[in-house]
Amino acid sequence: MEALGFLVYPFLACVLLILIHTYFGIHILERGIIFVDLCLAQFIGLGMALSLLMGYDAGDNYLFSFISAVLGASILTLSRPIAKVTNIEAFIGTLYVFSLSASILVLDRSPQGLEEFKAILNGNILWTDRWDLFHTFILYCLVGGVHIVLSKRFFDLSRSGRGGMAWEFLFFLGFAIVLVSSVRLAGILQVFSFLLIPALIGRLYTHEPLKILVVGWTIGILASLLGITVSYLSDLPTSPVIVLSLCLVFFTLLLLKGLWRHTPSIIRKR
Repeated sequence: MEALGFLVYPFLACVLLILIHTYFGIHILERGIIFVDLCLAQFIGLGMALSLLMGYDAGDNYLFSFISAVLGASILTLSRPIAKVTNIEAFIGTLYVFSLSASILVLDRSPQGLEEFKAILNGNILWTDRWDLFHTFILYCLVGGVHIVLSKRFFDLSRSGRGGMAWEFLFFLGFAIVLVSSVRLAGILQVFSFLLIPALIGRLYTHEPLKILVVGWTIGILASLLGITVSYLSDLPTSPVIVLSLCLVFFTLLLLKGLWRHTPSIIRKR
């Protein structure tokens, strides 16, 4: 029972992350900018690294992260015009490498640079408390509420590019605000996997957004539960174990679907 009480908050945090990131993952896959989450999360990580180097407290750390998020969202708002000039995935990859290299250089000047880098990458989701959960829940509800009300507008924007720069900025700003909380809670690695993999799993079976959400949510929550349990029992870092669990589920389902597609129809009918 003691273990259950300790793990309930990390598990609920994973549930919140899965719920909102699977939704954003559908948009990212529709847009074909797969690594935008990794890029924006690392941009936020750069803001966190700067605040750590300067010795600011947790409140200022959040402020630095938020400023970095708004700056990153502003740059990514220009992704469609940039795509007309150069390959957008290459641009996003370059922005990611820039953010990562800058973060390494900044943290190299910090007394505990390696530990701080690992914290930004892996997060500390196992130590989530009720206040972290409450603040994350409120933030996700606010951003999610905006997207529910404006869902048709945002899906038109992601699928066909219909909408102006203001709508584009509003989409990326909401995404960036979510990532500020997510990266601080779970780290870049887990946030990226939660954005991409549940939505990918859902798209193995359907292209309808609601069905993708249901499949992605279900698989993501079960994989998170498995990962947290294994991590706790084996005394292993939580985020990498959760990510591995999610990846293994995806690879297994992908293999099964591939085998099913190549099975002769006469056998399938039996």
